[in-house]
Amino acid sequence: MSHGVHAVQHEVEHKIQHDEHGGGGHSQDNSKDLNKKVALLISVLALFLAFSETMGKSAQTAALNSQIEASNLWNFFQAKNIRRTSTIIAAEQTKLSAATATDPAQKAAIEKQVDEWSKTAARYRSEPEAAGGKGEGTVELSRRAIEEQHHRDEYLAKYHHYEFASAAFQIGIVLASATVITGMVVLSFMAAGLGVVGLAFMAFGVLAPHVLHLH
Repeated sequence: MSHGVHAVQHEVEHKIQHDEHGGGGHSQDNSKDLNKKVALLISVLALFLAFSETMGKSAQTAALNSQIEASNLWNFFQAKNIRRTSTIIAAEQTKLSAATATDPAQKAAIEKQVDEWSKTAARYRSEPEAAGGKGEGTVELSRRAIEEQHHRDEYLAKYHHYEFASAAFQIGIVLASATVITGMVVLSFMAAGLGVVGLAFMAFGVLAPHVLHLH
């Protein structure tokens, strides 16, 4: 929660304590009732603010982790692809030597080497059983990297929704706090409305983070 919101809440607490120790009277009782309702509204908004900030930080951390994992997978993909290309080139060059070889034993040895390189190149391209079934060939690595990028985008979309929700709750807390200081009840209705807006952003973040395209 921002320092500004904390400062406003502190001012409200001071005002409520001052009113509670003030004199009696019908208007004073009405003021106390209003302050209690506003204090309850502020507490509810602060509770949802804590949820949205926690969820936002969690989504942000998950997005960073997915970005790091995607980068690692693409680096691994590039390394495997370079090795595969080098192996293919070596195999193709050796095939030319096999075509000109006259010694049967030498030709058989060359063909055996070419066959091994071809198998190695095929394994570099697709190795689905590696990494516990996740796969470590270029085909599997590119697929896994793209999946991590999708996860990153998903978490970033959630993060932006939670950030908007937090902003709505913080502004709502400020407006509700202003009700205690100014006595303008309309500010509390506006604060409650912002609370609903914040809840809507949280719901979008959880259920449909890509609907509003906030990022």
